[in-house]
Amino acid sequence: MAELTAGRLLTSWQLDVPALSLVLVLGGLYGWGVLRVRGRGGDWSPARTAAFAFLGLGTLVVATMSSLAVYDRVLFWPAAVQNILLDLVVPLGLALGDPLRLAVAALPADAAARVRRATTGRVLRLLTFPLVSTALVLATELTVYFTPYFATALRVGWLHELMYLHLLVAGCLFVVPVLTREETLPAWCSHPVRAALVFLDGVIDAVPGVVVMTHGTLIAGAWYLHHHPAWAPDVQYDQQVGGGAMVSIAELVALPFLLTILFQWARAERIQTAALDRRLDEQLAATTPPTPPSVPTSASAAASAAVPAPAPAAERVRPWWETEENEVAARIRRQHGEP
Repeated sequence: MAELTAGRLLTSWQLDVPALSLVLVLGGLYGWGVLRVRGRGGDWSPARTAAFAFLGLGTLVVATMSSLAVYDRVLFWPAAVQNILLDLVVPLGLALGDPLRLAVAALPADAAARVRRATTGRVLRLLTFPLVSTALVLATELTVYFTPYFATALRVGWLHELMYLHLLVAGCLFVVPVLTREETLPAWCSHPVRAALVFLDGVIDAVPGVVVMTHGTLIAGAWYLHHHPAWAPDVQYDQQVGGGAMVSIAELVALPFLLTILFQWARAERIQTAALDRRLDEQLAATTPPTPPSVPTSASAAASAAVPAPAPAAERVRPWWETEENEVAARIRRQHGEP
């Protein structure tokens, strides 16, 4: 193959039919959902659409059809960057687009109910349980590089495509619920806990890159030694570069991921505080009787008016979040450990 230069890094592309099909299907469904929501008079954030299209689907195209895919069979570092993009960056972009919430808003009531049941089922709740999904992401990366999986995928085309999908799904199992679907998370998984989990996940995501970078044995060494081009650097150095790229991308992704969680936390607190203030004002207005005007006609009337009337017995009022069904009330019930 021609030497990989800065120009070829930007201009070398190849067609990946399965990946392109996935991009078109996901993009088409998302676009249909946005149009349907807006057609019903609803609103959908352009920022979400941009994140889904550019950071999510755009990165998927780059990972599977750019120079990374062209050179991944002769150099290790493009393959390593491919895999970390599919495992971390693409799921982050897709999650920021909030496709599950869009599906519920766009679909008819029966179909939307089926989506809710599917996303809150026992199997999916187990797979998306924060510690389980983090372990799955780590296990996926280590399995790819330290079993015959990766070396076999370099030789077998359909397995290579399956590896792409495997990495993408494993990343989505952690990212999508943490950013978008509170219903699939345990009640204790509040925003502070999620922020701590994201920080922990950022540390764990760097582990495969560190292991690859410092591993003394070549990964898929027989393949890369056989296909090593004359212009390429030493194979061991190539692997170190790939591991370093994995660590760098993992840490770069952790920062916007954490900032997104913190932004959601601040927004949820503002919404909850505003709702509480509004409800307290309404309850105070409902339980405070109006005071009729009184005009004393004599000194005795004035004296009796000066004596305060006995206070009425306090009536127990249930908190509004126990009786109402909306997103803010459900969040408060989860924080109080109520169903």
